[in-house]
Amino acid sequence: MNQKIRIFTILSIITLCSLPSLGQDLLARQAPIDHNMKAIDSLTLKRLIFTESFESPSEDLYDEWSNKYAHHETALPDSFRISLRDFCMPTTSRVLTSNFGARWGRQHKGLDIKVYIGDTIRAAFSGKVRVVRYERRGYGNYVVIRHNNGLETIYGHLSKHLVEENQEVRAGEPIGLGGNTGRSTGSHLHFETRLCGVALNPALMFDFRNQDVVDDYYMFRKDSYKQESVLANRVRGVGGPRFSGDVEEEEVELAAAPAANYAQESRFHKVRKGETLYSIARKRGTTIDAIMKLNHLHRSAKLRPGQILKYN
Repeated sequence: MNQKIRIFTILSIITLCSLPSLGQDLLARQAPIDHNMKAIDSLTLKRLIFTESFESPSEDLYDEWSNKYAHHETALPDSFRISLRDFCMPTTSRVLTSNFGARWGRQHKGLDIKVYIGDTIRAAFSGKVRVVRYERRGYGNYVVIRHNNGLETIYGHLSKHLVEENQEVRAGEPIGLGGNTGRSTGSHLHFETRLCGVALNPALMFDFRNQDVVDDYYMFRKDSYKQESVLANRVRGVGGPRFSGDVEEEEVELAAAPAANYAQESRFHKVRKGETLYSIARKRGTTIDAIMKLNHLHRSAKLRPGQILKYN
């Protein structure tokens, strides 16, 4: 019995002495795994940084984030590719009332689009709201959004804000309601697109008449964007008689863009409350089928007050 106890004691001592070496062996075997995991983590981190930089190039363009100013001009890159994918038109209105450029002895830094008080205004791209403010002698109620594609957009003369500063928004999310606040004598949306704080003609990228963007991308070039702006006004600007942003018009007859090559001028009707396809067709001297075809509508489509319909 005593011999068995001695044998058990010796075996226990040997086992206890071997535990540290076993632990070291385990750590030694684990070390390469940890090393590999670090390598994997490093590659993953690099991919995440690359993806974030690719999806949000604005990180490389702007050194600061401020809720105090609408825009602050900094150095422009020589060239910069602006993604126009995953966009939303800020308004469904197709009626432009004032071009980008010289107007009344000063530079008009955006496009004016005819909207009515209470019309929904939406974010053009996904991004983050930088400024939500009121400016009595300028924009009135306005919103500034910095987008992942590098642009900042400004929405002016709103009757109401629907977002807050530092809020993340998706393309198409309502950000405000159309209005007539600030330096304005008629309800309209003043819409700006800026790169590094420098105003670019929205018509370089947006075609409000056709409710579309011009391409998947706009390649900004520092040495040619001003000349391109002049051409964009001719192709996608007001066209025909010039209307200012403070003119109240129920409808404006727009000459079609030269690139569209239409045989006749396009005419638009803004839907009033209670109107139907039948009543609009009768008022405009056309047919329901013609309106449906021009606007890609079904006969059972529900019309919204403020909706713009092409009727020829």
